[in-house]
Amino acid sequence: MPKIVADILEEWKYLEDEYQQLQETHRIYLQKLDEISKLQQGGSSSISRQQKQLDDMSYHVKRCSTGPSKEDAEMLEEIKDKIKTRQTTFFEMNAFLPKTNGVYLRMVLGNVNVTLLSKQAKFVDAILNFLLLWYYCTLTIRESILITNGSRIKGWWVLHHYISAFLTGVMLTWPEGNMYKIFRNQFIAYSLYQSFVQCLQCYYQSGCLYRLRALGERHNMDLTVEGFQSWMWKGLTFLLPFLFFGHFWQLFNGLCLFRMTQLPDCKEWQVSTSGLCFLILFMGNFFTTLAVVRQKQKSRNQKTKGQ
Repeated sequence: MPKIVADILEEWKYLEDEYQQLQETHRIYLQKLDEISKLQQGGSSSISRQQKQLDDMSYHVKRCSTGPSKEDAEMLEEIKDKIKTRQTTFFEMNAFLPKTNGVYLRMVLGNVNVTLLSKQAKFVDAILNFLLLWYYCTLTIRESILITNGSRIKGWWVLHHYISAFLTGVMLTWPEGNMYKIFRNQFIAYSLYQSFVQCLQCYYQSGCLYRLRALGERHNMDLTVEGFQSWMWKGLTFLLPFLFFGHFWQLFNGLCLFRMTQLPDCKEWQVSTSGLCFLILFMGNFFTTLAVVRQKQKSRNQKTKGQ
């Protein structure tokens, strides 16, 4: 047998063995995948059943909270604490189980599962927070340079970006755990909404600035900012509801975070710090926007009386 044929036959034997091993590996993979799917379904149904039973138990415990002896009252109080702890544990378990997409995701993606089922996949959160930190730090540098060159940006909106940069830095350092999982989806949804509102603001403000610069009523160094300033008035009716909704979402975030500090397993300092940042952002944004709206309404009323 020629040497080249022998080499081919030897190589083919090696490929054949490897192919048989690959088939066996794939068979085991499909078997494990089926087992995982059954475990996921069983886990989800068990958690739902346990949560319903816990709700019923909590209701009965509340009804029995008046009247029992001191010893029984202590036992009922211990059951209450365990129910709260168990609900937090169920939330953590659900974070790693597939979920049914909401209406919007079903319209866009169909039934594609978008749940991140491993801790490694959830590093996308760190990437999001890092990009937000980079974005706000870039804004503060840009605005400082423009203010030095004559831009008339309101003081609060500059401070707003410094606080936002600090907040995203806090979120970036928040360790993976129960508290982060509780707030994670709410924060991501808020970030997406803020991005949407910023796009609306940029589109609207760019048109306003172009027109006012052409009329010589604004400085060349004035620029679009996150928020509402005195020159942004005509045609703004459609934008104000989006702005106020975002402000109250900041208030909601702050209140949720301060409620989380009352949970027994809340140890991270990031929870209270983030809550304080969101409350400061709400108060600054809401009252600044409200003050500008009142000022403009007052000016409009004076003009109307003068005519």
